[in-house]
Amino acid sequence: MSFSIKRLLPHVLILLGFVALSLAYFSPVLQGKKINQSDIMHYIGMAEQQKEFAKTTGEETYWTNSAFGGMPTYQLGAKYPHNYIKKLDLTLRFLPRPADYLFLYFIGFYILLLSLKVDFKLAALGALAFGFSTYLIIILGVGHNSKAHAIAYMPLVLAGIVLTFRKKYILGFFLTTIALGLEIVTNHFQMTYYLLLLVLVLGLAYLVDAYKKQQLPHFFKSVGLLSVAAFLAVGLNATNIMATQEYVKESTRGKSDLTINVDGSPKEVTSGLSREYITEYSYGILESFNLFIPKFMGGGNSEDVGKDSETYKAYINLGASPIDALDGARNAPMYWGDQTIVEAPAYVGAVIIFLFVLGLFLVKGRLKWWLVGGTLLSLFLSYGKNLGFLTDFFIDYVPLYNKFRAVSSIQVILELCSPVLGIMALVRLFNDFQKDEEKLKALKYSVAITAGLALIFLVFKSFLFDFESFRDDQYIGAYGQPFVDAVIEDRKALMTADTLRALVLVLLSAGTIFMFLKKKLSENLVVVVFAVLILFDLVTVDREYVNNDNFVSALKVDKPYQPTNADLEILNDKGHFRVLDMSSEGQRKPARSAYFHNSLFGYHAAKLGRVNELLEFYVYKNNMNVLNMLNTKYIIAEEQGQIFPYTNTDANGNAWFVSKLKVVTDANQEIVALDSLDTKTIAVLEQTVQAEHNLKTNYQVDSIASVQLKEFKPNYLKYESNNSNEGLAVFSEVYYAQGWNAYIDGKLVPHLRVNYVLRALELPKGNHTIEFKFEPQVVKTGSQVALASSVVLGLLLLVGLFYEVKRRKNN
Repeated sequence: MSFSIKRLLPHVLILLGFVALSLAYFSPVLQGKKINQSDIMHYIGMAEQQKEFAKTTGEETYWTNSAFGGMPTYQLGAKYPHNYIKKLDLTLRFLPRPADYLFLYFIGFYILLLSLKVDFKLAALGALAFGFSTYLIIILGVGHNSKAHAIAYMPLVLAGIVLTFRKKYILGFFLTTIALGLEIVTNHFQMTYYLLLLVLVLGLAYLVDAYKKQQLPHFFKSVGLLSVAAFLAVGLNATNIMATQEYVKESTRGKSDLTINVDGSPKEVTSGLSREYITEYSYGILESFNLFIPKFMGGGNSEDVGKDSETYKAYINLGASPIDALDGARNAPMYWGDQTIVEAPAYVGAVIIFLFVLGLFLVKGRLKWWLVGGTLLSLFLSYGKNLGFLTDFFIDYVPLYNKFRAVSSIQVILELCSPVLGIMALVRLFNDFQKDEEKLKALKYSVAITAGLALIFLVFKSFLFDFESFRDDQYIGAYGQPFVDAVIEDRKALMTADTLRALVLVLLSAGTIFMFLKKKLSENLVVVVFAVLILFDLVTVDREYVNNDNFVSALKVDKPYQPTNADLEILNDKGHFRVLDMSSEGQRKPARSAYFHNSLFGYHAAKLGRVNELLEFYVYKNNMNVLNMLNTKYIIAEEQGQIFPYTNTDANGNAWFVSKLKVVTDANQEIVALDSLDTKTIAVLEQTVQAEHNLKTNYQVDSIASVQLKEFKPNYLKYESNNSNEGLAVFSEVYYAQGWNAYIDGKLVPHLRVNYVLRALELPKGNHTIEFKFEPQVVKTGSQVALASSVVLGLLLLVGLFYEVKRRKNN
């Protein structure tokens, strides 16, 4: 027992150290403050209605009316029955946010390195390098929480796979199952997809190695076991996966029925996102050096260059006051790359890049090749349109690749691989597998490459680069050429300073290794020195972009929106309707109106596809004909800084009978027809829909015919109809077949889509009660699968534990 405690003690101390470091970096959380994340502010606006519904009723709604006219909550933090893997995730994230994600970075990477048989001290060192990698900190600053969440579990999944290939079958199987289950529960399928690409590279390296060593039976046994683990992990998340798979087909990530653009021109037909949208954020090839030198390309779009900068002087020369000039210098346009928006450089660290290069010479075999392969694949794919032939190949031929945008974010893979190879270089340095002469040779090559590159940039920067940005023309037009010349000088200064910084860090790292090889430093002292170098290298850059200034009072984060007089006036109306916020505040914060009202706007990466197309064709252009059919009763407008609610008395209401159906051949004709259609009396629909429901094209509507909304909730609507004739009622609610059911007098009946996005229902004559209930079968089925998978995993854990205890007892 004492022996086991002695073995566990270092790991316990390191875990406590990770907790302390996570809280220290985000120390304001100890004062009860919260980080102010722009994306989370949008999420809070989008999710307010469903949260309030759960708080009031104790039930979960899987539909919200608060944004984009209505959409499922599957991608808005919906809670599912029997989602026990989510409960485990919440247990692991016991620290206040965002310290919890930083802790997950540390612990996941630490376990990965332990699975690679790395000493705990070096494993802890690698965890620091991974956790404080600049990109991983930056995404916490802006609120990409689900992305950070998914990245944090990536190393844990790899650890399970590595253990399985190391013939630790039981431990590897259970770690892979649970880690992959946790990875999937983060609900960031783009990051999980990138992890899959890395796993394929890893598998290929192990396959080649197994073939060379004649160990193919072991390889395929491991693959089979890992396949079962993946199957179980998917089962644990069945509800989320099935709901997402169902929703994505109807979202902007699915195939559109339109073949025309807003202007009528032919549209690129694709089963996913458009090529232009996918590659909008393509990493510049020259920007690759940002991984080694943080402000090689100026840093972010807005940098603080200070009072001593040329930019500050240029503002003064233009007549700005010292205060205004200082404010301008604090938001100087230093970034001169090709991306539209860059918050900060994706800096891996000069020390880690140096160790990575050293690892290229010292590390051998399959480990090196899957790490290098993953790094290169990640880097090349991040170039997007700047390496078009590779990106086009993946978009056209690699399954699901065209479902994701912002290709530059695939660099998370190299953010993971680089520190692993760097730490493995130190492992090889400390062992006796290679002679000191070989290690010295590798050191010389590594210094020549990294320090040599830094020297080239220092000496020849003015000959190699022009430091000009595609945005500079705007500044020339606004402030003149001398201002841009001053900005360029500051860009040069930033690059020079950071290149010198990188050079010094490389030389210090190389000097430390040289002293070790000459027996002047011990292993433990080398680890301490590198810990100091890595922390200094990364944390100093991280703190420039995410620091205590990012934290505000918890109340401001929890309630990010305050109602205006216009909001309060609209909230007095207890009816069911939609709101269009055209004020400057509403445009700047698109999820704001969703926080208070049933809004036509919102903020989400995967809106319902047809709704998004309707927005682009008509709503963004303030087409009143379409706004009326969507029951847009209030429009929040602004004049001379004053915000007020305009009451649209022409809104169609919650439901109405139409007298005529206009039948068209396809989706193109249907959406175009809405421009001039009298939606109060006519509905348009596709020929296939009309034939499927065997509908008439003309209906008699008398003066007393009506459909009145009597009760409404996000997932339930109740109407009463009165009509002396059979009629077709149109409802100003978004059509979504996978979940919404229609009932007439308690009997389930089919309903249909008209006017491109709305629901319609043929009603018999007389008085009737109509109900719409959101009853997604996918949630029921998925929950049953999740429960069964959890039970199977629990039983397997008991069997595995029994087998392991028996094995140890026999030994």
